[in-house]
Amino acid sequence: MGRKNKNSQAQASQDGIRSKIKTRRSKKRKMTFANYLFKVLKQVHPDIGISSKAMDIMNSLINDVFHRLAIEASRLVTYNDRSTITSREIQSAVRLIMPNELGKHAISEGSKAITKYSNFT
Repeated sequence: MGRKNKNSQAQASQDGIRSKIKTRRSKKRKMTFANYLFKVLKQVHPDIGISSKAMDIMNSLINDVFHRLAIEASRLVTYNDRSTITSREIQSAVRLIMPNELGKHAISEGSKAITKYSNFT
């Protein structure tokens, strides 16, 4: 019985040593659009900055629009008995979700980006 007691004391001292050693945990990286928003801001207005709260608001806006477009595109795919979201579904989702001029502008910019990407590859 004395032997178990010594082993348990040794185990307790090792646990004490382990708890004193600091272990570094890597922070979970949060995916944001901050870098891209900042680059666009500097292209449009090179002399203007943006606060972190304003960047958080813009990031929330982008995430919200992306989420809405993804849901609408997935509905369109489901309605048409297909299994792949293509640029056609995204374009239709943009037409349905974004109002008048904003939707037209988004569609033209998206078409331009797809053309540029197709020519690059």
